[in-house]
Amino acid sequence: QVQLVESGGGLVQPGGSLRLSCTISGSSLDEYSIGWFRQAPGKEREGLACLSVTHNTFYGESESVKGRFSVSRDNAGKMVSLEMKFLQPEDTAVYYCGASGDRSGLMCLYPTYIRVWGQGTQVTVSH
Repeated sequence: QVQLVESGGGLVQPGGSLRLSCTISGSSLDEYSIGWFRQAPGKEREGLACLSVTHNTFYGESESVKGRFSVSRDNAGKMVSLEMKFLQPEDTAVYYCGASGDRSGLMCLYPTYIRVWGQGTQVTVSH
């Protein structure tokens, strides 16, 4: 059974950067595509980025994150990181990683296609 644990969240000032990590146990990127999502209070969970089993990278449609967020992996396929730059208060949310059985990654940004979620890590952007 794949398990995911997010880390790296915290409080950051506007304009700052954070690097979130998703540690994978019980499986690896050889079996599951891994997506990053966020959910702000009162809003739906939003897909941000995905690394697929087939080594493709996909990003969400939100114009607010394009060019600011990037996703990467370690060589062992056991950790997926989300690098976030120029953070703004509207980026405040709980950030989750999720494992999708969609090997191509094409559906990996849709929450309904996620089989297993991590517990989430809070990111707060404020002075």
